Amino acid sequence: MPLYDFQCNDCQKTFELLVRGSAAPTCPSCGSQRLEKLVSLTAPQGKSAGIVSSARAQAAREGHFSHYKPSERPRK
Repeated sequence: MPLYDFQCNDCQKTFELLVRGSAAPTCPSCGSQRLEKLVSLTAPQGKSAGIVSSARAQAAREGHFSHYKPSERPRK
């Protein structure tokens, strides 16, 4: 389900919603369905690899390898 930014035309609130393709989104403040879809910013590129690598290094230091694939686990 994609995450969209909306602005309500009735109460002028801006909010994010996870929306299924067939669902009609409603404003969480006033319940109106008169919404305008806004252009959202995308996630910055290249950040997740560094986060995953530092989390795995921390897990390895603590001895937690349960979330690793068998090929990534250290050999004993």
